[in-house]
Amino acid sequence: MERVNQTSSVSEFILVGLSSRPEDQTPLFVLFLTIYLVTITGNLLIILAICSDPQLQTPMYFFLSFLSFTDIWFTTTIVPKMLANFLSERKTISYADCLTQMYFIYAFGNSDSCLLAVMAFDRYVAICDPFHYVTTMSHRRCVLLVAFSCSLPHLHSLLHTLLLNLLTFCDSNVIHHFLCDLSPLMKLSCSPTVVNETVIMAEGSVVLVTPFLCIVFSYTRILITVLKIPSAAGKHKAFSTCGSHLTVVTLFYGSIFYVYLQPVSTYTVKDHMATVVYTVLTSMLNPFIYSLRNKDLKRGLRKLMSRRRS
Repeated sequence: MERVNQTSSVSEFILVGLSSRPEDQTPLFVLFLTIYLVTITGNLLIILAICSDPQLQTPMYFFLSFLSFTDIWFTTTIVPKMLANFLSERKTISYADCLTQMYFIYAFGNSDSCLLAVMAFDRYVAICDPFHYVTTMSHRRCVLLVAFSCSLPHLHSLLHTLLLNLLTFCDSNVIHHFLCDLSPLMKLSCSPTVVNETVIMAEGSVVLVTPFLCIVFSYTRILITVLKIPSAAGKHKAFSTCGSHLTVVTLFYGSIFYVYLQPVSTYTVKDHMATVVYTVLTSMLNPFIYSLRNKDLKRGLRKLMSRRRS
């Protein structure tokens, strides 16, 4: 009972946000509102274009539609609360809402990670084993890969949320961040966080690094295969199917490794921009990266827009 009373002594947290200066709040509100609207619109257009165009009913676009769907919810978990805090003097979030936000951030963020790995595997099969592509990437297998990519991250997120809920918060409730994240929350705890940190570095690193290693393996095999293609045109065509995905992977994993593959004690305000990249900017840029570098998707978007105008 004593632990419960200590834990409940902090009923809400204060999210400092990206800036505490009053003159910055309105420009930041306009900036992130624009980013949010562009993210939702862009990803919805990608989903609608893929669903409405029979020529886009392939595994690659099937995975891309789920990536866009996940990105919408990933951003929605974070940005609306940011926008509300930009216009509010009391930038608070309740204890329950904070843990709920953290749960969904990790669930959707790791779903993105797993889906990027699945998309890399799809490109590996398409380039390295094209004659068995149809049987290897059957509709049933694609559905199972998506189901696994979306269910495992929820178990991972649930584990860390439950462990965090066991900690005692009895002193400061000021989170020097714009969202509820593990590292800043653990720094506020007045109880030992050894178990939490151990699980983060062990289980958390495995969940984060394993999809990345799958991507590295896939693209290593792709590179070896492409280099064996005699014609320059053939090499360019093979690489062009991977360019968009590689760009997204670089943005996503570059920023996420910078934030999470470090001890909790070293976490500082400087990590905010890296967090903005993988939580907000990547979700906004994904539709542009995939559509601008993909002729089939651009055609599908044009057909979608022409139907809306007619």
